[in-house]
Amino acid sequence: MKNKLALVLAGIMTLSLFGCGSGTSDTQGAAGDSSAQVENGEGAGESAASGDNADLDELIAAAKTEGELVVYGSCEEEYLAAACEHFEELYGVKVQYQRLSTGEVQSKIEEENGNPSGDVWFGGTTDPYNVAASEGLLEAYEAQNADHLMSDMYRDADGYWYGIYKGILGFMVNTDELSRMGVDEPKDWQDLLDPKYKGLVWLSNYNTAGTAKLVINTMLQKYGHDEGIKYLVDLDKNIEVYTKSGSGPSKNVGTGECVVGIGFLHDGITQIVDNGYGNVSLIIPSSGTSFEIGATAIFKGCKHPNAAKLWIEYALSPDCVELAAQNGSYQFLVIDNAKQPEVAAQYGLDPENVMKYDFEDAKENTAKYIEEVMNALGSAADDRFQTE
Repeated sequence: MKNKLALVLAGIMTLSLFGCGSGTSDTQGAAGDSSAQVENGEGAGESAASGDNADLDELIAAAKTEGELVVYGSCEEEYLAAACEHFEELYGVKVQYQRLSTGEVQSKIEEENGNPSGDVWFGGTTDPYNVAASEGLLEAYEAQNADHLMSDMYRDADGYWYGIYKGILGFMVNTDELSRMGVDEPKDWQDLLDPKYKGLVWLSNYNTAGTAKLVINTMLQKYGHDEGIKYLVDLDKNIEVYTKSGSGPSKNVGTGECVVGIGFLHDGITQIVDNGYGNVSLIIPSSGTSFEIGATAIFKGCKHPNAAKLWIEYALSPDCVELAAQNGSYQFLVIDNAKQPEVAAQYGLDPENVMKYDFEDAKENTAKYIEEVMNALGSAADDRFQTE
């Protein structure tokens, strides 16, 4: 029954997909009519400008004068492309975008050191955002549309980043392959250490993926510092591949190349609903799991500051976030005036069924924890950490 439902939903979602560009693309939205509607207070752009209309009208005008915006996106490319294209259509601001993992964006802006080639960061878990903020690489901005956030936990207290979605960390497994091998599904984190899963588990690279950074912080918070690092060293014995991107494991579960993938369960829903893999099962670890807050932020020293601020207002509006489910991204939304993706609840995901996550500890110590884990793993793991 679930597989039939997934196929029906896949058809519906396919009809609603926006066209997407290449990984690095200049979008070609027809900005004229839509931007005129915004100026007249009409059309979809009105919800993005739901705060003080006079202030936001001034911001729109200033952004149009700048005329350009460069977006680095760490969400999935289909959603990134749709969001950028729609922004251009609404406001008449030319958008260039590039899809990079959160670790790649962090490394890029660290190298550029206050002279960023991009203006805004869109999507991806907040641990790398917090590191960038602590290094003085993000610009604080008090967004008017932040009033719609469901909780203060979905924003940086000083306005360095704002949450746009929430994702649940868990396992995605290929049920056909496990059945063929006569191996049970893992139910909890400790199960993944069983030798029967040797060579079956995929995780993303701790150095490049925000997802993997969240895994480190989750294990250290769950088990304590020393036991958490020991857990990750023991887990390494069963890991076959570390992918560059956090969604990498999910994209290989349906084909059976990856049998057990660790990542965000909304990526597994994409494989079931959009790609038709009815052999993928989603598992929330029984002893508890953590979650990501997908974020957006402005790079300090960016070349188009007004367009960047307008992007933040747009990203905190239904105009932007409701595009996610229309483009294969089924995270829970964190603003109160947007429609939640119903399919996430249909697959048993509960945005409140998560452990308490210490964001401050992650903000202060993620870089140190990564170094400690890599040192503990030693050279044996080096050749399996993908960066391309």
